Amino acid sequence: MTLKILAVVLLIALPISYNVLYTLLARSFDYPDILRRPTDEILRRFAAGGNRLVLTWWAFAMTAVVLAPTVVLVSATFADANSTVLTLASTIGVLAALVQFLGLIRWPFAVPHLARTLADPTTTSATKDAIDVVFQTLNRYLGVAVGEHLGYMFTGFWTGLIGLAMIQSEVVSPAFGIIGLVLGPLFVICSLEFVGSFEARGWKIAATLVPITYIGWSLWLLAVGIALLAG
Repeated sequence: MTLKILAVVLLIALPISYNVLYTLLARSFDYPDILRRPTDEILRRFAAGGNRLVLTWWAFAMTAVVLAPTVVLVSATFADANSTVLTLASTIGVLAALVQFLGLIRWPFAVPHLARTLADPTTTSATKDAIDVVFQTLNRYLGVAVGEHLGYMFTGFWTGLIGLAMIQSEVVSPAFGIIGLVLGPLFVICSLEFVGSFEARGWKIAATLVPITYIGWSLWLLAVGIALLAG
């Protein structure tokens, strides 16, 4: 398989798998709204989901891993663009994949332990209080700071840079690059969702833009993949 075909496969598979798994988490775990609930309720809902929920979270984290080879192959596909732009795009895209993975991987590994400990009838009140602190700290550090803030920011930078490369390249229509240049800054705005209180889900404009931007980004990746396949 050529690099172009591999890029096409990942550009199509990545947004589809991401959105399918996100939908499964929304239906089975009420994600992301469940994060606004008390720790006790979140962990009990998590435990009730069993192995299926754990595996769904693991698969969701793996979509972040798949992003890394995707951005590298996309840069290789648009090799006729400026080399500095492509190098920056690849580097920042891999960083986006890394921080998103670090933000998500707590769910299939750290959270099950907390949920089991909380459900243990011998667990003391002091331990339950400690579980609450640990869980909320993981959410704020790995979830909000690493996964969301840095994840959205680096994804936005990559999208803008690869959009610029598409405009410079003759592989696809410049229209795809223009769309990338529009989506990139939107992701950067989304990265500021933490502004304000965590309970209120931060800056309302950013919170509103997150699902819209991700849907637009998913459709853009699919469209680029189809355009490359047809080209």
